Amino acid sequence: MTTTDEATNDHRSSDRLLRTIARFVSAGYLIYLAIVLPEFIRTTFVTSSWWTSLTLITVFGTGLSMGVASLARDTRWIRITGALATIAFLAAALSWWFVWDSSVTDPNGVPLATFPGLAGLAAAASLPAWLAFAQLVVAVVSVQLSINILRGPLLEGPLFADILFALMFCSIFVAATLGVRRTARILDDTIESTHRQAATAAAMSARTVERERFDALIHDGVLSSLLAVARQGRTDGVIRQTQLTLAQLDSLRDNSTTTSFDVPETIAQLRSAATNVDEDIDVTVESRSTTGFPADVVRTISAALAEAVRNSVEHAGPTAARSTTIVLTETTLDVTLTDDGLGFDPADVAPHRMGIAVSILGRMRSLHGGSAQVVSARGGAGTVVELRWTARS
Repeated sequence: MTTTDEATNDHRSSDRLLRTIARFVSAGYLIYLAIVLPEFIRTTFVTSSWWTSLTLITVFGTGLSMGVASLARDTRWIRITGALATIAFLAAALSWWFVWDSSVTDPNGVPLATFPGLAGLAAAASLPAWLAFAQLVVAVVSVQLSINILRGPLLEGPLFADILFALMFCSIFVAATLGVRRTARILDDTIESTHRQAATAAAMSARTVERERFDALIHDGVLSSLLAVARQGRTDGVIRQTQLTLAQLDSLRDNSTTTSFDVPETIAQLRSAATNVDEDIDVTVESRSTTGFPADVVRTISAALAEAVRNSVEHAGPTAARSTTIVLTETTLDVTLTDDGLGFDPADVAPHRMGIAVSILGRMRSLHGGSAQVVSARGGAGTVVELRWTARS
């Protein structure tokens, strides 16, 4: 099962990209392991034998663990394993100098020198930009110096040019990784800002509608009735018109200026929100409250519940059955909508689809003391929408 609020990371572009990078890096470590393993085995005579075994385990073990970490719900594990992979490679590159048998030369150089850029990608996925580049510089310089000194008189090359080329080549991939991660974070911020603006616009639109209703009633009802009294006096027609206007004002007051609902009114509002969308929905009420609730709380939860029922009717499938449970206490109001329909993966919901993000989650989060979560999964697992309000001092 996937929970929308608990799996927010799965919706974020930056975290989806981080998972992709982690799997790419892990695959790279696996490929390089197959390529350089024979060379590591061949060059055991160059260093202490324990160093070769330890390097293979730590360097490639931490690199491959990034792929495993990408399967975890919390992306912090990717950054942790990426940092470990970075440290493992850097430690191997620097410790080589302490275990190298200085009497030995080898024209093939050091196996570690074949993939410092891969460790750089791990650093770019897990560390700040300056630290990722600092690690890359130290690692590249260390392995290039190792190659140069190990080859000794057998093969002399332009050391500075080799270091510069290796740094430039590896830096391209590190810079690209850091760039796309930054772009993804900007996209996430933009989407979040768009959701907030949409929620604000929806609230402003609702206030505008109420104001227009009030303005229309004042113009068409109150002013018209006053003019009729001034012109015609207390005629039967004027009395009926005045009574109708008063009834409309009472209705407007009940819907717009009421500050609280008692328990029966709260239950009626919530039941109506659900049954107006699906008249066959099963509604269960458990009340342990005697004080009632603020009107804006009841209206907000009713609107979110109606949207949740509407989504279920549209997407859960024609045979899905729905039920809602309303629990009222002195300080909380909980509404749970459950269906046994097709279900869905919240991570697959496109960012521009705002039915859940704005009309349910955003609406509840805009309520002081409000919260919401959507739990669902593909394969007929159904969907559960939980709406909750807790009184806060």
